[in-house]
Parts: sequence; structure tokens; C-alpha cells
Amino acid sequence: MEIFEEKFSKLMLSKVPLLNRITHYIIKRKGKQMRPMLIFLFSKLLNSGNVNEKVYRGASVIELIHTATLIHDDVVDESKRRRGFFSINAIWKNKIAVLVGDFLLSRGMILCIENKDYDHLDIISESVKKMSEGELLQIEKSRSLDINEKVYFDIIKKKTASLISSCCKIAATSVTKQKKIIESVSKIGENIGTAFQIKDDLFDYGKKKIGKPRGIDIKEKKLTLPLIYTLNKVDKNKRKWLIKSIKKYNKDKSRVKEIISLVKDTGGLNYAVKKMNYYHKIALDDLKKLPDNEFKESLIDMINYVIERDF
Repeated sequence: MEIFEEKFSKLMLSKVPLLNRITHYIIKRKGKQMRPMLIFLFSKLLNSGNVNEKVYRGASVIELIHTATLIHDDVVDESKRRRGFFSINAIWKNKIAVLVGDFLLSRGMILCIENKDYDHLDIISESVKKMSEGELLQIEKSRSLDINEKVYFDIIKKKTASLISSCCKIAATSVTKQKKIIESVSKIGENIGTAFQIKDDLFDYGKKKIGKPRGIDIKEKKLTLPLIYTLNKVDKNKRKWLIKSIKKYNKDKSRVKEIISLVKDTGGLNYAVKKMNYYHKIALDDLKKLPDNEFKESLIDMINYVIERDF
């Protein structure tokens, strides 16, 4: 990770001082870095503990794309905070934030082309397409509030799971040509990503202060799994009240608290936890079929962290 961080910082450099100030701000406030860690662990698992330059490039391109999408998401959601710090758009305004996101996206693409990593380019381009589709689908559904469980999973598999799946696929393609292994590792990543997003949705109902404020999904009219379950379980009158609350009173703190209480009382959280555990178990079961070594143990720890984390 230390070698990676050094390589990644160099990739962020440009001849524009303003851009360097912003990218320095981004690097200093980095998140969990779960995606590059997954890439290094999967590549070591499949390549007898060795990491080649292509793996480092794969980790860099994923982190560039991930950072770009977070910056663009903050603009779309009008978020002023990211991981407890001011977002790029809060400090430098939307126009600069969008342009910085564009710079990072193009930097990732150029990195693939310069090194003829066309397999990485193919994987990441497909992922960016899915993430954009997922975001737009979520925006469309938050307006009409007609989302069901099938659509919810379609959204999160596109929005979140596709990039984590791409991480694992990039790790595999960097060290092996075996299609069966590449697809298996990609599927593990998709299931990790699905469990990860459900865990994120559960934070909306928690008491702990994390990087994302409590009730923010309700305020943004995002119908997550606990809420979808509740809408399908309550009687007509409560359903009517819920939809009206989300549409018209989503910024009313006391009404948001009432929604959270209803979701808890109806079993929405328990249902979401059950689904999260289901995807977590599939990821672990599929991982067990891969070679046994110390890196597999670290990957098991990491997959467990996805559902046990507090932030």
C-alpha cells in the first residue's frame, strides 16, 4: 500500500497549481482504500504472493475512477461533506469539482492506453457505464417512488457492486488468463459490493456518527432495502403516510425519526441484515474454492470487515 500510495500521488500531479492543491487535499483525506487492498490481495492469492506493475496500474486506475465518481456524486447530491471533511464542491464550487472529476476519469483511461492495458480499459469502461446507469435509475425512481426490491438490487449492483467487481476482475486479469478464475473472482467482488451497499444503507438507521449523516437517504428520497421492505409490509394507510412523508416531509427531522422508528418496528432492518448476510456468505463460499494461502485468510478478514465495519 505504501508503494501504491507513492505511485498514485505521482499520477495525480499536473502542471496546473489549482489542480495540484485539490488533488493534494483529496490524497490527504483518503478513505478506507478497500478497493486497492482487494486488488493486491486477490492478485497475491492467484500469483503466489507476487505483485507486478500491471497490478499497481490496475489499483491506480480503480482508485482514480472511484475518486472521480465520489466527487461527481457530491455535486449531484449537493453534499457539503465527505468522510467528515468538506467536499470538493463545498470548497471550490461545482464547476471546479466536475472538472477535477473529469481530470481523474481521463487520467485513469490514459493510464490504461499508455501501457496497452486494454483489458483494464474494457473492464473499467463497462463499470463506469453501469455506475452512470445505476445513478440515473436511482434518481428516476426517487422521483416516482415506485421502486421494488428487484429494481433496488439492479441499482446497487450497477452503482456500487460493479466497481468492486471490477477491482477483483482487474486483479485476476493482471496475473492470469484463465477465464473461469477471472469470472469467479469478478462474481465474488459483485457479492462483496452488494453486501457493502446494504451495510451502507443500514447506517442510515444507526445511532453512531459516521461519514454519512443519519437519515440522509430518506432526506434524499432514496428508497433503500429497509424502507422498501417496510412499504411492502405495512397496511394501505401507513404506506400512504410513508410515501407522503418521503415526498413532502423528507427534510422534517421529527418526521424522519418517525419513519426510522416505523422501519425498525416493521422488521425492515432485520430483513436487510438477513439479505446482507446472504451475499456475504456467497462471497465467502466462492472464495473457499480458490487456492489456500495466507492471502485468502486476509481476504476472509476483509470480507468480514465489509459487514462488521462501523463506518
